[in-house]
Amino acid sequence: MRNEQEFIDLLYDRLAELRSGAEAAVKGALAMDGTTFQARQERDVMVAEQSGLLAAFNAGEHGLCFGRLLFRDGADHHIGRIGIRAADEDRTPLVIDWRAEVARPFYLATGHTPMGLRRRRHITTENHKVTALHDEILDLTDTARTGHEGSDADAVLLAALDAARTGRMHDIVQTIQAEQDRIIRAPHQGVLVVEGGPGTGKTVVALHRAAYLLYAHRERLARRAVLIVGPNPAFLGYIGEVLPALGETGVLLATPAELFPGVRATGTDTARAAEVKGAAGMAAALAAYVRDRQTVPEPGAPVVIEHDDGELVLDTDIATEARRLARETRLPHNLARPYFAFRVIDALTAQIADRIGADPYGGPSLLGPDDIAQLGKAVAANRDVHAAIDDLWPALTPQGFVGDYLTDPTHLPEEDAAAIRRAGGPWTPADIPLLDEAAEILGEDDSAERAAAEAARQERVRYAQGVLDLSYGSRTQEFEDREDEDSEVLAAHDLIDAERLAERHEEADHRSAAERAAADRTWAFGHIIVDEAQELSAMAWRMLMRRCPTRSMTLVGDPAQTAEPGGCGAWDAILTPYVGDRWEHVRLGVNYRTPAEIMEVAAGVVRSANPSFEPPSSVRATGEGPWTCFVGGAGAAADPADLADAVAEAVVSETAREMGRLAVIAQHRHHAALRAALPTASAGANPDLTNPVVLLDPRQAKGLEFDSVIVVEPGEFGTSDLYVALTRATQRLGVIYGDGGPGLPAGLEGLAGLAG
Repeated sequence: MRNEQEFIDLLYDRLAELRSGAEAAVKGALAMDGTTFQARQERDVMVAEQSGLLAAFNAGEHGLCFGRLLFRDGADHHIGRIGIRAADEDRTPLVIDWRAEVARPFYLATGHTPMGLRRRRHITTENHKVTALHDEILDLTDTARTGHEGSDADAVLLAALDAARTGRMHDIVQTIQAEQDRIIRAPHQGVLVVEGGPGTGKTVVALHRAAYLLYAHRERLARRAVLIVGPNPAFLGYIGEVLPALGETGVLLATPAELFPGVRATGTDTARAAEVKGAAGMAAALAAYVRDRQTVPEPGAPVVIEHDDGELVLDTDIATEARRLARETRLPHNLARPYFAFRVIDALTAQIADRIGADPYGGPSLLGPDDIAQLGKAVAANRDVHAAIDDLWPALTPQGFVGDYLTDPTHLPEEDAAAIRRAGGPWTPADIPLLDEAAEILGEDDSAERAAAEAARQERVRYAQGVLDLSYGSRTQEFEDREDEDSEVLAAHDLIDAERLAERHEEADHRSAAERAAADRTWAFGHIIVDEAQELSAMAWRMLMRRCPTRSMTLVGDPAQTAEPGGCGAWDAILTPYVGDRWEHVRLGVNYRTPAEIMEVAAGVVRSANPSFEPPSSVRATGEGPWTCFVGGAGAAADPADLADAVAEAVVSETAREMGRLAVIAQHRHHAALRAALPTASAGANPDLTNPVVLLDPRQAKGLEFDSVIVVEPGEFGTSDLYVALTRATQRLGVIYGDGGPGLPAGLEGLAGLAG
């Protein structure tokens, strides 16, 4: 073990040098003179680049090197989280990034297909110290022995699976399995669907895929960013440390409810309302509602407008023709509005021209083009004309438009309209796709902003031209004034014009791609990864597909776990409207999280509704089956306080085992009593998952894992929610239910009487 320890020491010394160099570069860049635009730009670029390197070096602090490959041809490579080179002239690789092609045999080689390997070594470290070595001999002709050979090739994997949870997902770079590696490195163009039951590692595989894609396609994806969509804030907190631990920070993590900049969804919908809002038909309903807002005066009831040159009459015919022309542009509502306005103004101007320019002898109009243009300007400046146009074709915002629609929903069956009707209140997660749809069909008329930006640019050009004109008249002094803010352009006077000089003095946006994407609804991501993809509604998919026009996506989920009322569930239902059958489907069939004893019980719940259901195969068993606790007796219904007390006692018993993290999963109606009985538990909309005890509802538990889980009143759960809740445990599972409640649901009857 000494030789590997010496190498690890050398490696961390080199890492310290690199980190120190990056820190010094950041400090030096921040201290740079920032008085000129070029200096500020160089400083910002340097800070961004060196900060990225520093983040990668910090990521390698723990478990920097975890493997070694010895090839038959004599090649010898150490494998680690990030690539590190020596300080010599050749920049000799010390450790190879796990994502490099040469590292693939570490994950794929077998005795049958050794991929040129003689042996593969797993290196386990803790605080820079080598704690264990495990060698796998892949070349049976190799008779050399190190004393670290092991017959159990899965020893490192099983040790990782049995380790206590911390409340945060960890990377699996040391234990990636062959089926996982093939998914991680799959080509990134097109849609890849990764299906897998609980515990198959689909989420962590998707995160490692993001890290791999950013490594393999750095230039393209760093510019466009990668979006990772998760089901809830607790889940995003749970996975939030994986990519930084792999040296990747250029990723935006968000829930679907966070994808409309400037809006926070704090409200809650009923299940029925969420289902209606998520249905694909809402897009047509909103589009029809937009057309409803494009109105014309009633026949026989024109809008009469007072004007200096006599009354203006805006009647049905004028408005209808203007509306037809505006709609024919096929532009979004707000962008088509100027066409409507111009046609109305032209028609009203023609009324005045006909009235005051008519030749009394029947000849052509006495007004020339310039005269008519002046009349048009006067009509366009009339406030009442603008008010009439606003009434007939109003400028609309997504928030105002959707708010109005929800107050009185139209173009829906009445029962659906009744389910979503509301007056005011906070936005809900199901409202966010509606706002996004509204933004798309309304469009944003940014002509005023563009005009202001162009005016500012022209002002910069005029200023730049003045600088150049001044420099032309004082060429003899141009090199004596180098410290002047604009002196860097003087020596290049003959090589630059005012336009280019003005561009150099524009302020650049040095936010990361992920930061800019978070603030821009129209941002097109280079790749999108969606976890629990089966839960998203049809409207949510419309929102996501807009954010990835190239359809470069990785979708992760399990249709058997679909629980949201509006969830699409089936992959065909999700993808056919966008890519037809042009998508690839892979399935992970090995359960690394859930022991066989627990998995069989959970599978029984699903089989009660679907007898042909086959769960993923668990790689381990603990010898402990789930336990139950029945509260009540003598025919009396269990008191809610008694149920909560029983849960509290069970929590004390489980935590005494010192087995890591414990989750209590119950429907929300029990949470008040349970929080009173479990004062140290973390709970709420975004609980602290690093707390030893966490109280969750079934939807919050999706994608998470704990050492022990206690499920309260499982009969109140739907099949999918219960399947999710039962499969969160890596070691122990308990079920507590009370007299007078729904009892044990189908599939769990066999647990009755199994005491904890």
